[in-house]
Amino acid sequence: MSYVEELGKKALIAKNDIVNASTDEKNNILEKIAVKLLERSKEIIEVNEVEYKAAAENGTTGPMLDRLKLNRERIEGIADACRYLQGLEDPVGEIVSGSKRPNGMKITKIRVPMGVIGIIYESRPNVTVDAATLCIKSGNATILRGGKEVIKTNTVLMNIMRDAIAECGYNPDIVQLITETSHEISTELMKANDYLDLLIPRGSARLINAVVQNATVPVIETGTGNCHIYIDETADLEMGVNITDNGKTQRPGVCNALETCLVNENVAKEFLPMLKARLDEHNVEIRGCEKTKEILGDCVVPATEEDYATEFLDYIISIKVVKDVNEAVTHISKFSSGHSECIITNNYKNATTFKAGVDSACVYVNCSTRFTDGGEFGLGAEIGISTQKLHARGPMGLKELTTTKYIIEGEGQVR
Repeated sequence: MSYVEELGKKALIAKNDIVNASTDEKNNILEKIAVKLLERSKEIIEVNEVEYKAAAENGTTGPMLDRLKLNRERIEGIADACRYLQGLEDPVGEIVSGSKRPNGMKITKIRVPMGVIGIIYESRPNVTVDAATLCIKSGNATILRGGKEVIKTNTVLMNIMRDAIAECGYNPDIVQLITETSHEISTELMKANDYLDLLIPRGSARLINAVVQNATVPVIETGTGNCHIYIDETADLEMGVNITDNGKTQRPGVCNALETCLVNENVAKEFLPMLKARLDEHNVEIRGCEKTKEILGDCVVPATEEDYATEFLDYIISIKVVKDVNEAVTHISKFSSGHSECIITNNYKNATTFKAGVDSACVYVNCSTRFTDGGEFGLGAEIGISTQKLHARGPMGLKELTTTKYIIEGEGQVR
């Protein structure tokens, strides 16, 4: 029996434990996890510091390095997310619809757990807890495969959660971590149809594409975020600067960070120097079109088609001056990954054109793309941001980790 098969068989047994748990029982597990994370925070931090330093020595820098780090404040945030989940409505058992047929049969559509969910992710160790606790609350068992850079940190986090689950009287195999980090193990997980009901990749475009191309298990494609902002000719330019700055520099290494700024040609000469002054505070590299370079000078690196298609995840932004909202929508349609896009405008018609024309999971008017987040949407920690259209789209919370089934009740009816 292979390693993945062994984990899969354990998960199939454990899912029967969690699928029958009440809301109160699942919330008790989440509370126990939160308590234990705080109690053992020193242990988590000590292990994480070693891996963080090793990553830095191996050349990881900037936002990518920041993703790996856990400190007391971040652990408290993870524990708070566990407690926030407790207060969210349990989707399991929800009656989606119901009807009575002419022959007297009662048909009820209810929400049920997906079963066993596999999750492949990179870098951020907080995902280990976020993913596991979302699966617990939604009644699913889960098998996690995180990045090798923080495998020891992830192992400590997993052990803490498994201890908490066991102390609550449940099978700890409700949550399992793959501790072997080879590509072969990941590929085996992608093809574990006998054990997994769903596979969710969360991370870089390379990871997501590898899963989508190689998996035989059903996959929900989550978000590479080549996100855009369009500054309309009617925009409040100060607002535009603030929102672009927030979207680019508040946390550039996340999927809802801005990568491209499109600027209406009628306000470009006024807006771009304002934006550059703000971005200079963070040493943001600007890659722009010819008009951008004419306005801002030699500090602008000429932008290529590849730049406009790139999710930088760094202090780099591409800029293009466009004629109007229609050209902005056309550009976004060509280069967007379907994640999050924003328009800054005071014109209702232009806002309507943008909202209708942009086919992304989240479309913003006069607010930052950084809000594309399960917590900010009131969903709790999300498993990822789905950029596809089947089953789930946008931040994936508890409901998106469930499916439905029909219950049909009769009194001897035959066909």
